[in-house]
Amino acid sequence: MILGKVIGNVVSTISAPGYESKKLLLIQPIDPDGKPKGKSFLAVDAVQAGVGDFVITLDEGNSARSILKEPNSLTIKLVVAGIVDEISL
Repeated sequence: MILGKVIGNVVSTISAPGYESKKLLLIQPIDPDGKPKGKSFLAVDAVQAGVGDFVITLDEGNSARSILKEPNSLTIKLVVAGIVDEISL
């Protein structure tokens, strides 16, 4: 699981098989204090997150496909699985 912040939306006119009609988000990984950590990446949105939201992202294909209820889609690896309400240490 990766803690991140949604920093943008991605729109494409042509999508690879499995990505049709999926919302793609640009995610910046962060540490628990909210500071950027590593390179940003794209993920399929499963929870209707938006720019500025803190999210939990799964970086494992089987879990991603399970959340999206698409077990036969071999192309999807990263998915936004939850919106974070609060972080406490």
